[in-house]
Amino acid sequence: MPTMTLAKAINAGLRDALAADEMVMLMGEDIGALGGVYRVTEGLKAEFGEDRVVDSPLAESGIVGTSIGLSLRGYRPVGEIQFDGFVYPAFNQITTQLAKLHARSRGQLTVPVTIRIPYGGGIGSVEHHSESPEALFAHTAGLRILTPSNPHDAYWMTRHAIECEDPVIVLEPKRRYWLKGEVDTEDPGTSADPFRAHVVRQGADATIVAYGPLVPVALAAAEAAVEDGRSIEVVDLRSLSPIDFDTVTASVQKTGRLVVAHEAPTFGGLGGEIAARVSERAFLSLEAPVIRVGGFHMPYPVSKVEGQYLPDIDRILEALDRAFAY
Repeated sequence: MPTMTLAKAINAGLRDALAADEMVMLMGEDIGALGGVYRVTEGLKAEFGEDRVVDSPLAESGIVGTSIGLSLRGYRPVGEIQFDGFVYPAFNQITTQLAKLHARSRGQLTVPVTIRIPYGGGIGSVEHHSESPEALFAHTAGLRILTPSNPHDAYWMTRHAIECEDPVIVLEPKRRYWLKGEVDTEDPGTSADPFRAHVVRQGADATIVAYGPLVPVALAAAEAAVEDGRSIEVVDLRSLSPIDFDTVTASVQKTGRLVVAHEAPTFGGLGGEIAARVSERAFLSLEAPVIRVGGFHMPYPVSKVEGQYLPDIDRILEALDRAFAY
């Protein structure tokens, strides 16, 4: 199997989707000649032409609105939002049109639109370039949301999102674009159903649930916890809407403790929903309250202090300590 960076795996997924279906097209700011800010779409315009890899104006609402119209004419558009914090001008299009059209038409219309959004911090940039807006979209019924933590998942999530009849937001963890791993483009393996969570490390004493950019951090924390004699299970959520609560619940019923970690602020974040659902479904299995680790309820800080804002190994280990103190 070839080894690729996460960015190259997405590029490969887009290339194979374009080659497999002539109705697939890409649209976004600087994705053509430049190949995108992170070069994720590099080489695709030269291979498939400017009619299928379209450099859009600097108008996110236009990217999404045009994608909706194209999807109603049989296309499968993939719109790129250049940075997470740039998505808000398109929020109205996404939440009041894209997410609603299938239900509004009583199932007669489908809008197979994929929206790619690089998200999260850790790249030394300020607000509008380092945000984690997933909870805003997960709250909106009618959208599917995926986020990869490794190159293999990144390839197959890209393919599945484009083939899905529902609108899909793919949140790409930008600080993991250079993470390398093996990618099997023939066999999806555990990526066959990207809407199912994946237990990426087995354990017996506590569960860490994470997704996207924090999965490597959670795995490192679990490895560090071995020195304290603790066996930590790590679940990569992968899908943020729908959430695979069955896999999470089964893990907690086995381990008895749960820490949920994400870069987004804990206030109003997905960790709160996960904590509530697990408390409802596995209350008698819990040996301690569900503990959340996340960003702080504040605008994203300047790069010099973002290391104090983002959850790291120490903060996850401290959360584990609190869970084991009960």
